[in-house]
Parts: sequence; structure tokens; C-alpha cells
Amino acid sequence: MVRRVAGVPGKSRAAVDRQELEILGRLLDRKPGRLAGRSTGVFLAESLLRVRGKDGRLYPLKANAVQLEFERRRGVENIVLKARQMGLTTWVAGRFLLKTITRPGTLTLQVAHTQESAEEILRIVHRFVEHLPVGLRAGALKTAKSNVRQIVFPEIDSEYRVVSAADRNAGRGMTVQNLHCSEVSRWPGTVSGDAAEVLAGLRAGLAPAGELVLESTPNGAQGCFYDEWRRADETGMVRHFFPWWMEERYRASAVDVASLTEEEIELMTRPGVGLDLTQVGYRRGIRANLQGLARQEFAEDEETCFRASGESYFELESVEKRLKAAPEPIVRRSNGRFEVWLPPMPGRWYVVAVDPAGGGSEGDYSAIEVLDLETGMQCAEFAGRVGSLELMELSRQIAWDYGTAWLVVERNNHGAEQLGLLKDKGYLRIYSGEDGKPGLLTTSVSRPQMLAKMALALADSPEVFQSRKLLAECRSFVRLPNGGIGARSGAHDDRVMAFAIGLAARGELLRKRVS
Repeated sequence: MVRRVAGVPGKSRAAVDRQELEILGRLLDRKPGRLAGRSTGVFLAESLLRVRGKDGRLYPLKANAVQLEFERRRGVENIVLKARQMGLTTWVAGRFLLKTITRPGTLTLQVAHTQESAEEILRIVHRFVEHLPVGLRAGALKTAKSNVRQIVFPEIDSEYRVVSAADRNAGRGMTVQNLHCSEVSRWPGTVSGDAAEVLAGLRAGLAPAGELVLESTPNGAQGCFYDEWRRADETGMVRHFFPWWMEERYRASAVDVASLTEEEIELMTRPGVGLDLTQVGYRRGIRANLQGLARQEFAEDEETCFRASGESYFELESVEKRLKAAPEPIVRRSNGRFEVWLPPMPGRWYVVAVDPAGGGSEGDYSAIEVLDLETGMQCAEFAGRVGSLELMELSRQIAWDYGTAWLVVERNNHGAEQLGLLKDKGYLRIYSGEDGKPGLLTTSVSRPQMLAKMALALADSPEVFQSRKLLAECRSFVRLPNGGIGARSGAHDDRVMAFAIGLAARGELLRKRVS
């Protein structure tokens, strides 16, 4: 009995040769026909490619509404403005892989905004390749080089590369047939012009008739992505806008019809939108949780989603309201560097979060925040320029005073020295991360998650914030010109980071205790 190759009618599991791949390549861009209204490219992607689900199992890549609409409207050059997590990066990776392996001599380049994102994209592509039908992998698609940057198919002279936009030489000297630039609004140097320079260099290497996709969530009304979006009519790029409600997963409990606002009714009745009651419920949730960030992260239209760069990261209304209501500390020591609002209470557990700095008269501040484990309430705070040994003794003493509290030290940079000193002193209740190592590691991935959690806490439970100095740092914690977030020039964010570290560790400790 002859075994068939999935997605290639009439072909056995024997090796598929170069000529057969080229036949598939010529079919990729056929418009929707008799294949259940799907294009040939969609049919082949769903037949040949596999993705990992949230349960860890492999599933066929099934095109969602956003991906189908992109396929229906895409041109040679495309710019995509979208809400969060719509699946488009995965889809473009799959489409470009199919073009790479079915059109000999193809170089595909995907450019991510960070190295971590680049590595994640390449993991997705590796999974596509590893789970292609055996007949494809055994023939012309044998790989000769596969690492964190590229996959090479020597028998067809094709290559798939993924790089970071931080590499200003990305794509230089290459002739690229397929170029996907991901999260362009968050590329390094967005405002300074460096990102635009990198993008210009990449486009210069795009072959005539090469396919281009610029894709991003919004991030301020400036920068190269914003400029490209506004000039799309002049440059001939096809605009694609995908609001959050196109993602089927974005639903919550249905709201009561009687509670609908005029704005919600308008969205339910607007042609082309037509939200249902479960989508309205989800919208209320993201508006309550993200406050002013909701319009950016879950875009609804092409104008209001572009938030002005440089504005406060935290919801200013919540910050200003809490500043007026914040109580005076009951204890001040060390020339006001250490303040207490809630003293240690018997039977309660606490988290002491430490953000170490280098010390010295010109260095950053080191900060310590004490949080109640159950409620997240801020109990005490220290911030000042101190040396490593003094900071260790101070944090250890505060932890002892608060009933042998969990001591959480950011282990980046100077934190490793702090953890070593604490170990030498024999303090036992030191927080360890999910990797089992002492301390909490802050990365380009975990830092935004920690700060987002703090922003939600400030919006939902402002009463847990006691320190006016912390709230003042929240007020000057802004969206930076380079696309990142941090203290405005001349301001500090040491208390903010220590508090965010404490909240992150508290959540993990509570989860472990429940489980």
C-alpha cells in the first residue's frame, strides 16, 4: 500500500524532489477557489504546519479570522496595525517558510524587536520544519545548518533567518525575497531615528517583487512605524487593521442587557463590529484592568490606539488621587530614608523586596519595600545610597523585624553579591525563582509583566500604596523615546522596581502555598 504525504495529493512518503516543491511554490499565491473558500496557501499551511497548543500538544495550524482576512487582502507590501496576540507573527512565519522551501534560492528574513522574541519566532519555525511530512524532510528539505539565527536548506539553496532589530547590520549585504519586521513600533531607537535607519537598510536589500510585512501593536504617535502607517497611501503599502474583537478568545461572562452604555450599544450595532454580550464583558474587564492602556494594547480604531510617547506609564488619575489620601508614616529613621506605616504584627507573613544598586555618592539608590503577604499592603520602605555590606545588614534586619520575612533580592548585577552576603550570614528564608536559584531574575520579558501587575494594583487597589515617595516615582515613570519604560530623565525608579519585585514574588509565593 502506498502511503501518502499529507497536503501533497498523489505523493508517497518517499523523498519529495526539487521539481515537486517548485510545483507547490507556484500554487501558494492562488486566490480562494474551491478549497472551502481558502487560498491554496491557506490550504497548504493548514495541511503541512503544526503549532503547539496551550496544553503542550501539537495541532495543525488552523487559520483564524485575522489570518484569513490578512490572506484575503495582502499585497506585495503590507503594513499591519493590530491588537495584542492576534496570531499574525506565527502566520507570517508559516507562510514565509512555505515560500522558502517551495521556491529554490529564497532568503527569508524576520526581524524581531528583541533577541528573546527573535529566538521565540525561530523556535516556532523550527517546530514547523521538524513536523513536516517525512517525504518532505527526507528529500530536498534536509537541513545543513540550524542554530539560533538561521535554518539552511542547501539542496534548494534557500535559507530562513531570524534576527533582532538591535543588530544595526541586520540584513546588510543580503538580497531578501521575504521580509517580515515584527513589533516595529518597539524597535530600539524608534524616536532617535535609529529604527528608521535599520528599516531603510532592510528595505534596500529586498528583491524586486519581494514580499514585505511590517507589523506591530501601536506604541505612541511617533516613530518609524507610525510614519509608515500614515504614509501607506503614498507608498502603496496595503494597510491592515485588526481590532481586538477579531480574536475569538477575547470573551468573558455576558453582561446584563440593562447595564449597557450608549458606547457599548453603538459597538454592538455598528456594521462590521457587532459585539455580543460576552465581548462587551471582556471589554469592560480590560478597561477596568488596564485603564488608559486599554486603547493601546487592545486597539479599537486606527487613531486613538496611538498613545502619545512620554506620558505616564501608570494611570495618573489613580496616582494623583492616592497621593492626596496617602497617610503619614508612623516611624521615620535614618534621616527619613526608612519609613514605616504598618509595624510587624504577630501571626502575619511579610515579603521584603530588595532592589540593589552600586552605592556611592553618585550612584543609583538601593530600595527596600516591605509588603504584607496576604493583602499586598505596603508596610515600610527604605531608599538611599548605601554600600553592599550596609544594604545586606539593613535588609536582613528589616526581614528579622518583620517575623523572619521572605527576603526577595533582584539577582541581576549587584544582587548576586547581596545574595552571597546573606548566605554567609545564614539568613534562611530567601526567595528562589521558578528555576530554583536564589533571588528574582528580572529580564526583558519579566520586567514588563511585573510592571503591568503593579499598574493593575495601583488602578484596582490604590489603598495598598502608602508611600508618597513611591507614588511620586510612579508619576514620573514614563514611556521612553526608545520604546521602553522607565524614569523620566533626572528622576528615579528604584522604589517602583523594588515594589514591582515584591508584588511578583508575593504572587508566586501565594500560588505555591495554594498549590
